[in-house]
Amino acid sequence: MSGTTDTNWISKQPEKLPDFIIGGAMKSGTTTLHTILDRHPSINLAHNELGFFDIDNIINHPDFNFFNNKTKEWTVQSMQEHPERLWNWYYSNFDSIKKEGSIVGEDSTTYLAAPKAAERIVLQQKPIKMIFILRHPTKRAISNYLHLLKSGRAVYNLEDTLRYDPNSIINRSRYKQQLGAYYKHLPFERIKIILFEDLTVNTKTCIADICEFLNVDFSDFKENDWQAHSNKTKTPKRLRLQLMRNRLLRNYGNRRYASFLPLQAEFQKKNPFGQKVFNKIHKRLNPLQTEVKFKPNPSTVNYLDNFFKIELEGLDELVQKDVLSKWFNQNK
Repeated sequence: MSGTTDTNWISKQPEKLPDFIIGGAMKSGTTTLHTILDRHPSINLAHNELGFFDIDNIINHPDFNFFNNKTKEWTVQSMQEHPERLWNWYYSNFDSIKKEGSIVGEDSTTYLAAPKAAERIVLQQKPIKMIFILRHPTKRAISNYLHLLKSGRAVYNLEDTLRYDPNSIINRSRYKQQLGAYYKHLPFERIKIILFEDLTVNTKTCIADICEFLNVDFSDFKENDWQAHSNKTKTPKRLRLQLMRNRLLRNYGNRRYASFLPLQAEFQKKNPFGQKVFNKIHKRLNPLQTEVKFKPNPSTVNYLDNFFKIELEGLDELVQKDVLSKWFNQNK
């Protein structure tokens, strides 16, 4: 490993660490996988996405940091300044779910795009296993855009986002580059790659493979455990109205993490009354609906496909799995 090791990132209580982590990719079925695995009697997962091992990454977590316009000071999640506070917060997410004879896990979809997270995970005195779900990169990027749109962070339409801020939706689909960091630092046998397309079509076969990887008994699942929640994308009824709302309330969503993180920003916990009223009216005028289907321009889909065919060359060899032909030779 290159660089200087920050010993603050080495847990002094490895027995409190998770046994496995679902590390991404974002908008690739991690919620569905979490739901199914959490129903297994020998598996328990932390309830929230934690983003701990890259908590200080301001690119992956811009919402984790807060600037006070009055004091002109930042509230940041600093392991250098508050190691005990950060570690205790992380452990606390597993304390209530640990059971005798079971394994615990967490899912943080930002880890795949965080090489530093790979370095920090391998530092731990516990052989944490990693699971990554990969989805057709173009479909994942478009789903990522819709997520940013409904959560208030997209301020352009899809095509203009690709012109002015492409990294915000493309980056999490750059699997080859990102997985390279994990294969560099972790043994191959501690990484499991599954495809979103396999998870949705051959769910039981896919989960059986993961159970073998985690050393738990697949037969312990009950039949009704397969009626899993899927994180269906809800789309705003009126796209232009949603973009207008997002531009006017740029800071509104930032406050949802103010009470969740180890270092909290008291001044950010409440939204201004006027913004609350505006947002409530907007929700009534422009509700999120699963019935509204977003149809990307075919030219935009082709544009992204051509980019990813080049960007992901060598992915099959890296993960030792047939991936690219499933996405691009049978692309619908």
